[in-house]
Amino acid sequence: MVMEDNKLEIDEARRAAQQEAVKSQVASDVNADIATNAERRAPEDQPRINQLADDFRGRAVDEVVQTEREVGVARGVARFSQVVDYFFFLIYAMLGLRFLLALMAARSTAGFVVFIRSVTDFLFAPFKGIVASPSVDGGFTLALPIVIAIIVYALIHATIYGLLRLIANRKTSI
Repeated sequence: MVMEDNKLEIDEARRAAQQEAVKSQVASDVNADIATNAERRAPEDQPRINQLADDFRGRAVDEVVQTEREVGVARGVARFSQVVDYFFFLIYAMLGLRFLLALMAARSTAGFVVFIRSVTDFLFAPFKGIVASPSVDGGFTLALPIVIAIIVYALIHATIYGLLRLIANRKTSI
């Protein structure tokens, strides 16, 4: 997920550079057209030329403003995506700890085990009893419902991440 955030930052930097290039190109094209038309036209055409130049400038400014808004939205979505990633990584870590503690047959009365179980109970509750958890004589348990919970949370995470990418990506035409 971090690599995707880096790709988003690189993409945003590329788009910002592209926007600056478009702005400067439009400005130079408009100025060149105005200068060329001003030299060739009669003085009575000057108000019309000025109106066209103002229209071109207005459209260029509107496009720049729209692009700035899109870049702002993409940055906001990228920050929100980072928060979502952090939240899900915490879920994975806590459920992974619970899985390892069950696998190692940790004493259920130990303070840390009680803490991890209490923190993850609401995350694990929907998956309790889905499948049996095989165990051996020493108390070592392969808690398959925790594995299923981690997989389901990973799918939810991927779905949210995909939706955020849809929001962040925009189509620009030049």
